[in-house]
Amino acid sequence: MDNQYCKVGTITPITSGQKALALIEYQYQNFLSKASDFKTTDDKLAAFFELKARKLKKLLENFVQ
Repeated sequence: MDNQYCKVGTITPITSGQKALALIEYQYQNFLSKASDFKTTDDKLAAFFELKARKLKKLLENFVQ
């Protein structure tokens, strides 16, 4: 039997350029939406999503410069 190599846990880098920018913007909007959805039911989860959104916003600002 031949050895098989599994790629579980491997990371595919985000492509550079407009695709990366669009993906990061989508994730940013998605986290903001989730944060507002959970604001009334679960404050800790909403804070988590807001933190993720802030990190992505900072990444976007650095990416645009």
